[in-house]
Amino acid sequence: MTSRETVGDLMKQPALTVAPEAHVHTAADRMHQNGSGSIVVIDGDDRVVGILTERDVLRLAASGSDASKERVADWMTDDPTTATPDTPATEGLRRLNEGRFRHLPVCDDDGGLIGVVSMRDLMAIAKIEPVRHPGELDAPKGLAGVTVAETDVGGVRGREGFFHYRQYAATDLARERTFDDVWHLLLVGELPATKAARQEFIDRVRPLRELSDKTATLLREIAVAGSAPLDGLRTGVSLVAAEEGFQPSMDVTADELLKHALRITAVVPTMIAALYRAQQGKEPVAPHPELPYAANYLYMLYGAEPEPDHARAIEQYLISTVDHGFNASTFTARVITSTGADLGAAITGAIGALSGPLHGGAPSRALDLLDEIGSVERADEVVRRKIETGERIMGFGHRVYKTRDPRSVLLREVAERVGGDEAALATAVEDVVVDLLAELKPGRELYANVEYYAGIVMESAGLPTDLFTATFAASRTVGWCAHVMEQAADNRIIRPSARYVGPPPPQDVPTLD
Repeated sequence: MTSRETVGDLMKQPALTVAPEAHVHTAADRMHQNGSGSIVVIDGDDRVVGILTERDVLRLAASGSDASKERVADWMTDDPTTATPDTPATEGLRRLNEGRFRHLPVCDDDGGLIGVVSMRDLMAIAKIEPVRHPGELDAPKGLAGVTVAETDVGGVRGREGFFHYRQYAATDLARERTFDDVWHLLLVGELPATKAARQEFIDRVRPLRELSDKTATLLREIAVAGSAPLDGLRTGVSLVAAEEGFQPSMDVTADELLKHALRITAVVPTMIAALYRAQQGKEPVAPHPELPYAANYLYMLYGAEPEPDHARAIEQYLISTVDHGFNASTFTARVITSTGADLGAAITGAIGALSGPLHGGAPSRALDLLDEIGSVERADEVVRRKIETGERIMGFGHRVYKTRDPRSVLLREVAERVGGDEAALATAVEDVVVDLLAELKPGRELYANVEYYAGIVMESAGLPTDLFTATFAASRTVGWCAHVMEQAADNRIIRPSARYVGPPPPQDVPTLD
């Protein structure tokens, strides 16, 4: 094969196609009958909207879902990489390698599907390929759909709109239990069975909330220097771990690791409050000896006992965000722990991952949407314009949930209880968004996510927007610590592979002119 050959010289015509509304079993049967490893998903104008592969079908089967009921649109890869007929074959191969795909739809200049070319068709132009190790598997970008470990901390069943901590529905815990109970569940492994057991745990963690004078002084300097609360918290966790001599997780017992976890989870809200008050030019407020977790957090922020409704609203928000599967920050904590590093290092790294806007999110952006809309009467106009222009609707959609986010359902209840007029506007806007999507984008189901109502709940309880993500971190630290302990208890270093896609080696090292 010469480098002048193009994708059009090698493609197969016609391409095997299916509509996004078709059921997966129909697509799988068509693939089997044609001996194809993939099928191109096209809309009514023959434009490529996705691709469904054998791997996607296997993923569906592993999930236990019924292929005769599941739609192709819910399991395909959206907007796959494509080529035009005049694309050089070498470039087509590069695109397949880079995207880790095996099939490349070929489209005309107007985006209409013409044919498809496979990795096998293009391999004749390949250079020397590295030897693959036995058992080495390809994984999709972002590890989407890949199971990397077993856990008994909790789980997320996105297609059902359900998530749980241990064996309990997380939303049930938020409605019926306290944060201290859930804290006990995640770190000790079970719910307190009696009020006495709950009190024993509260008594155990109460002294762990205090900051040392050295750490308090350093945090004040960090805050005055301009660090945001979340950035300061990342440094604060590292300070506590260093000052108190946390040892590598591989060198401590399970009981010692639990002590480290209790210390960090107890002191995190104290650090956030101290950082915030220092930025305001105020002295820190010591933890209240009698207040539970959420109420004490608000007390340390403002120096006065909070309204019970506000404390309970924050408590329910915190419970709803303790853990949520192998998200980026949780996975980061486990990867760091897998090296044998101490718990402080793992939590510091997790906070770093959470700081990214694609993960920690920004509930304030959902509030910005409501501010832009202003009134129920303008909701249709503003939302319709955003949908028609392809602009993202902040606070809607989630990578895991294809139905209503159970956290949003819970927090809508909380917002309606404490959020007043803003909550009323938010619920009306949510209904408008869902209805307009059904009208303008049939088949594309987007629902409010956890951020949508979280901002209203936190703002109604008096939290400023620059504390939203740090408050999220306070609860999620409990989940991170549970995963750190689990990883350490049955550890193997996490060390995946990568595929090299640069210039083919080995090449002669050039000499300097």
